[in-house]
Amino acid sequence: MRALIVDDSRAMRRIVGRILGDAGFEVLEAGDGQEALTVLEGLDGAPDLACVDWNMPVMDGLTFITEVRKRPEWRSITLMMVTTESESDRIVRALAAGAHEYLIKPFTGEAMLEKLDLLGLLRTSTEV
Repeated sequence: MRALIVDDSRAMRRIVGRILGDAGFEVLEAGDGQEALTVLEGLDGAPDLACVDWNMPVMDGLTFITEVRKRPEWRSITLMMVTTESESDRIVRALAAGAHEYLIKPFTGEAMLEKLDLLGLLRTSTEV
């Protein structure tokens, strides 16, 4: 399983990357939405998950999600907003744009793993 972390904070990419890596994901990173699109275009096959911050320079997370949803080859990517934006209208906008889940910073590793489990992205010990 592969995951793309899209966040302009290097520290946040490390935190999320550690959680996802420990959960068995191969982790890719991008510092903004435009860089993330470039990463996606260079991959052979779409990642399983993208964790996307809302507020970033160059291209914000909502625009990135909208762009991903326009491309048929990327429709299989599970998109999760991971952001400080906690207003209900922001959550509604992100989900309407195509995000599958929404996680508000700060969060615990357990909270992220719960979201991944709800999305069916965690391997259980009984899987081969």
